[in-house]
Amino acid sequence: MVPAGKRQTVLGVLDDEGIDYAVSDETSGREYTAVVSFPLPAAAVEPVLQQLREAGMERESYTVVVDAETVVSKKFEQLQERYENDEDTTGDRIAREELAARAQDLAPKFPTYVVMTIISVVIATAGILLDSPAVVVGSMVIAPLIGPAMATAVGSVIDDQGLFRRGLKLQALGFAIAIAAAAAFAWLVKTIHLVPPGLDPTTIVQVSSRLTPDFLSLAVALGAGLAGAISLRSGVSASLVGVMIAVALVPPTAVIGIGLAWGRPVVVLGAGLLVAVNVLSINLAAMSTLWYSGYRPDNWLRADDARTATLSRIAVLVVAIVVLSVFLGGTTFVSYSTAITDDEVRGNVEDVLANDTYENAELVEMQTTQDERIWEVPWDPAPEHVVLTVSRPSNASYPDLARDVRAAVATDSDDVTVEVRFVETQRAGGATESHAVVREATAITASADRGQRSLARLTTVVP
Repeated sequence: MVPAGKRQTVLGVLDDEGIDYAVSDETSGREYTAVVSFPLPAAAVEPVLQQLREAGMERESYTVVVDAETVVSKKFEQLQERYENDEDTTGDRIAREELAARAQDLAPKFPTYVVMTIISVVIATAGILLDSPAVVVGSMVIAPLIGPAMATAVGSVIDDQGLFRRGLKLQALGFAIAIAAAAAFAWLVKTIHLVPPGLDPTTIVQVSSRLTPDFLSLAVALGAGLAGAISLRSGVSASLVGVMIAVALVPPTAVIGIGLAWGRPVVVLGAGLLVAVNVLSINLAAMSTLWYSGYRPDNWLRADDARTATLSRIAVLVVAIVVLSVFLGGTTFVSYSTAITDDEVRGNVEDVLANDTYENAELVEMQTTQDERIWEVPWDPAPEHVVLTVSRPSNASYPDLARDVRAAVATDSDDVTVEVRFVETQRAGGATESHAVVREATAITASADRGQRSLARLTTVVP
């Protein structure tokens, strides 16, 4: 809408840029004399708006940017090609004003945000207790977590303090409410016995997988923040990216609530560390990406303030992530050491079974359990308990196998218990027609402290 006295100035800007336009006279009797409509390539929106602001349009007029599905015009194609090849334009990114508007839209009103956050985290808590990945994924789809993170990043780089504070508020209060809702729901489920009495939440795969975050978790969060910023600046749908951000935040938040309900500090600390790393990494990646893309305040006088504030916030995020990465590094090293140790133990077991004494025995499965000493001596994560499932012929007996395996996998200083579970097999016919029927299995345990063997009868049917 062109105010009185600005008509020739506005049209002159468009003529200088070679932009076609249509002018309609304004007859409402207000201070506007005309309405000007003109199509622009996405890369031209920001520089043209900047020129219009310099001509005095910003303070005295309305400017509405609307997405156009298609523009059929030879002249428009030439204009689009010129801006795409112009080094001074911004490529495929949307204008600053569009970016701010999209960030505002992605950050919903507080009541809506709270309700959707509670619903998503309650569903995630139920899915984790059910150990159902499908339910957990469903909770991520409805989680409104991309908006606050993007609002914080956009508000910082364009020096919109209201938008920045709103994003920060939604993130802080949202996570506090989510943890409280998850804890309340988990406590209710536990109290009314909707889960088996005496359930140990750490035995649930969906819980245990989020108790020891490592550098892979950091990579996931950084990637989610980067993808969120790129989708925001390019103007494409952020729905799928929002799911990716929810992957990094919703399940561990639900695990924190489960840990509080069951009174497990280890669960709360492990999942809490994961949430902290993910939140910081997402904000860091989003803020750095938007700043690198060239977004700045519309007023050059505020550019220095925005630069100082944004770089200071980025530095704080980097320092916080580095500090938390000490714990991530320890977890990563422990996981690596444990994997190496498991490979060594498996190799030792296979060497024992290769002995002529155990010619017909085959290793079916191996499980190892680490003790708390692994965090004290992570470079030597000797297993505390080794459970082997070994297949044997029905007429074979190996009473000394547990002792021989323990001698192979343990050193003099290791307190290792080896348990061997036998699966008896019967085979009929050739290689193409064979079956195994298990009538009984015997578990033999070799204990490190007393060196005794105990026998137990196990009844199993294996097809």
